[in-house]
Amino acid sequence: MHLLEPYLNVIKTMNYLQKKGEDYLFMVDFDKTMGFCIPLSELDPTYIQYSVHQINPTHQETIPFKFDFTPPTYETYCLAFEAIQKELKAGNTFLTNLTFASQVNCSLGLKDLFQYSDAKYKLWVNNTFVVFSPERFVHIENNVIKTNPMKGTINAEIEHAEEVLLNDLKENAEHHTIVDLLRNDLSITANQVTVSRFKYLDLIKTNKGAIYQMSSEITGLVRERYRTCYGDLIDALLPAGSICGAPKQSTIDIIHRVENYSRGFYTGIFGTFQHGIFDSAVMIRYIESKNGQLYFKSGGGITALSDPEKEYHELIKKIYVLIF
Repeated sequence: MHLLEPYLNVIKTMNYLQKKGEDYLFMVDFDKTMGFCIPLSELDPTYIQYSVHQINPTHQETIPFKFDFTPPTYETYCLAFEAIQKELKAGNTFLTNLTFASQVNCSLGLKDLFQYSDAKYKLWVNNTFVVFSPERFVHIENNVIKTNPMKGTINAEIEHAEEVLLNDLKENAEHHTIVDLLRNDLSITANQVTVSRFKYLDLIKTNKGAIYQMSSEITGLVRERYRTCYGDLIDALLPAGSICGAPKQSTIDIIHRVENYSRGFYTGIFGTFQHGIFDSAVMIRYIESKNGQLYFKSGGGITALSDPEKEYHELIKKIYVLIF
């Protein structure tokens, strides 16, 4: 991807363009090694297209399509799961987000998936990847910052699905941990940090049926030093807590040891600064093209309460497209 540059250059460009009052699109990878920041006036729609919640919707009518996938074997998953359980018992992590890449066969190309997916946040980079994310990372308007970590998923067709999810012991432990982590993270860059909405559910329609996802909203007032340099603010908050775990740094080290592939831009973030409003998303629900093969990257949080079979099926449950 010829637009990519070192991560720190992206952060500097974000700060520079904001101070100029120039709108931009940015993207950074999970490991904070690379990305891009492009003025919207210079964006080439034949190479990159995006849609950010309530700013640039691109929803279109759907079309027939085929979609199937080959996940990692249960045995392969269990090897990584057990490695994380050892780290949990050793006290090196309380929650680790374990992810895998699954081979995908789809009758639609990456750009078609972008155009026809009905998602809050979408990004398509030509011949590289498409993301259709339901999860906001950070939104800033009038110096008010919000983050909306998403933890907890259930099939909406299960009887009393909302009640089951809201009362699930493991899902609640996971959600509480991430809310606490993001509240602490936000306090690095903001004052008056509060949990303004706790454990609300979003209904998400997919090609495999509807699911409920559990989120919370944490808000604060951006500290004076970050109000003209959102690049520095984002740098202080990354990686996104919801897709690594807690405590953050030791859990990231565990992820690097246990996962059998590079996440790349999966679970990084992208977003825009537009008309004075900053909005961004965690890059989940992500399909990339590599050597002519499509891969869908997905996963879930592992705690001491986790059951390997349930976690494996959650990884599979999250392999979907937002076309229905």
